[in-house]
Amino acid sequence: MRGAGPETVLSLADDASCPVIVLGAPLDKARVSTDGLRLCDLLVDGNRTHQKKEIWRFIPDGSGLDNDGVVVWDVADSTIERVICRHCRSGGLVTTEETRRLTVRDFTAYDNQFDGLACYLTQDSRFSQLKLYDNLAAGISLDMGFDHNIIDGAVLTGNDLGIFMRQSHDNVFAGVTILHSRHDGVFMAQTGVATHAGWRLLPGTECTGNNFNNLRVVKCGGKAFQVNDDSCTNNIINGGQFLDNAQGGLSQPGTNTVASHDLTVHALLPKSP
Repeated sequence: MRGAGPETVLSLADDASCPVIVLGAPLDKARVSTDGLRLCDLLVDGNRTHQKKEIWRFIPDGSGLDNDGVVVWDVADSTIERVICRHCRSGGLVTTEETRRLTVRDFTAYDNQFDGLACYLTQDSRFSQLKLYDNLAAGISLDMGFDHNIIDGAVLTGNDLGIFMRQSHDNVFAGVTILHSRHDGVFMAQTGVATHAGWRLLPGTECTGNNFNNLRVVKCGGKAFQVNDDSCTNNIINGGQFLDNAQGGLSQPGTNTVASHDLTVHALLPKSP
């Protein structure tokens, strides 16, 4: 599907409460992968203030299909480029269910109810030239098996969190800039679940082996980089700047779970009484 640029607008009708574009076949019980798709040169408007609910319908495996701008579901060897997603009731662009070798290039998302870009069960894919701003949740949310991917050339501005990540392994983040997040720049954690005995962490859901090259986090309302759990190990920050973030730079548990090299940290000075 190819448009003529931002003047090609796909706008969701009032009360439709569904995704605008679905790449893949989530309603197919056979679960056959879809390959070789291309989506480019258009704008998706989710009309979120005129949608009554987030979940459109439940699919055969019990998962919910949300009212995202673009859903990529079990797709391989496909490309999304020069696409804008705005005003969606859930996320802007969501990839999930064993999506592999996806290329996303020159993607913009803003004013979405949740995340600008959310990736679950996604491997060996590349996301570049991202402009994600003013989303009500995270600029980028990664979870449930986001492994062996590259995110490069991204600018995340004015989101609640810059990057939220759990259960993410061996990814590379290159040249990412995070500005003016309402809370943390990067929040990294292991998944916790409530039990009768209290909260417990799920094995295998930690973040490990991720590399951040030339990461810049500036003037966020929380910490520049928050590591929540000491199980998130072997993560590395190679170069970058943490400048004027309200609650400090790199924050991690007692053990050093993140190694940092050539990192400049400048604390925000407290205001005078």
